[in-house]
Amino acid sequence: MDFVINSKDNRLVKLASKLQKSSSFRKEQNLIPVEGARLCEDALNSNAEIKYFFYTESAAKKYTVIIEKISKNCPDTYKVSENVFQKMCDTVTPQGILSLVSPLDKSSVFDTIKKHDKFRFLALDCVQDPGNMGTILRTAEALGIDGIVISSNSCDIYCPKVIRGTMGAAFRLPVYITDDLPGYLNKFNEVGKSYATVPSDAEKKVTEIDFKSGSSIAVIGNEGNGISPECLKSCLCKITIPMSGNAESLNAGIAAGIVMWEMVR
Repeated sequence: MDFVINSKDNRLVKLASKLQKSSSFRKEQNLIPVEGARLCEDALNSNAEIKYFFYTESAAKKYTVIIEKISKNCPDTYKVSENVFQKMCDTVTPQGILSLVSPLDKSSVFDTIKKHDKFRFLALDCVQDPGNMGTILRTAEALGIDGIVISSNSCDIYCPKVIRGTMGAAFRLPVYITDDLPGYLNKFNEVGKSYATVPSDAEKKVTEIDFKSGSSIAVIGNEGNGISPECLKSCLCKITIPMSGNAESLNAGIAAGIVMWEMVR
């Protein structure tokens, strides 16, 4: 606790810096960098395991209670000099608090679906923009969606920008990442119903769908190309968001929010 890191060559400084930049390294180490007082506290309150915790002298004066709370639950806690701490962070003006967290495995919920259950899932097919991903996860938690299925070619949900955008939802929301989203949808169809969200006036409006009759999963596609042909083929029904304006389609994050609202209302 009293040890102060003053060198940019320190192994933990290098570890945090590399975790900020590399998705493959985050997966290899099973660690995600979490910046800021609120997000670090959210990680702790969500029972995520904080492997390493770092703070600066200025942060210790401003966030005394939070730092003491996290430090008690993390034996590997270090004070870091201000200039070295900057090297460990992704944000331009960091708050002086950083955790390296081992994410919880909350994928088990996806194996518990049975006929006549009423789970509400969202599937993301190659969603690439971290801003959209953060918005979708945050909205999903707020609306009470039961879980998110994400294709492995989507952006990393644990990249720093997504983590900040979710406002802690990434720690609490059940997420399942799959290499075979079409195969998952086919399996889901045995116990529920899958819906592909498409920008077409010819398809059934999302406002006309009865999502209360059983478990359902709605698919949101890539920002530029929409849902892949393979996933479209696996979905039992195509749905669309009715629009009276001139826009041809909606932003993926906005479309997902509308669909999720219809699923739970």
